[in-house]
Amino acid sequence: MDNNIIIDTTNDNSSLVNEDGAMTISNANFFSMPIDYMKTREDAIEPTRGSAAAAGYDLYVPSSEVEIIVPAHYTVKINTGIAVSLPEGTFGAIFARSGLATKQGLRPANCVGVVDSDYRGEIIVALHNDTNDVQSIRGGDRIAQLVVMPYIPITLEEKDSLDETERGDGGFGSTGR
Repeated sequence: MDNNIIIDTTNDNSSLVNEDGAMTISNANFFSMPIDYMKTREDAIEPTRGSAAAAGYDLYVPSSEVEIIVPAHYTVKINTGIAVSLPEGTFGAIFARSGLATKQGLRPANCVGVVDSDYRGEIIVALHNDTNDVQSIRGGDRIAQLVVMPYIPITLEEKDSLDETERGDGGFGSTGR
């Protein structure tokens, strides 16, 4: 797999500022990184974006699934039939689809799933039903979206104390409303 970053150099930086001095950003000013994926089952549906500017790729229930029942207040693991090869330094965030969450009360059980860059297995979405009613999903339904995001690798170092800040250890609600 070629993980080279492709940078569009057709626009110079002056195109980021319009005649009013306001910042304008278009996808042409950013890079595009190809991500390899494979179908782990024949009936898997290729992830798609709703528009050219969409941040996430929709993940689907494989087409041969007739009906998957999600009981009220219950979580069901749903196969997507898709595996990805993410570049080192990134992870795949599995987010809810807003329409599914607002219309059917279905969302990823962990709110945001994480696909690590070294994972090569099938993406499985743990879909939770927040409603009091039974919900169902069918083959071809979009159930979540995958957004590839960078992260900062860290190493944890245990210390006897931490640096002081004005806030200190003030927790929930400590900074006001």
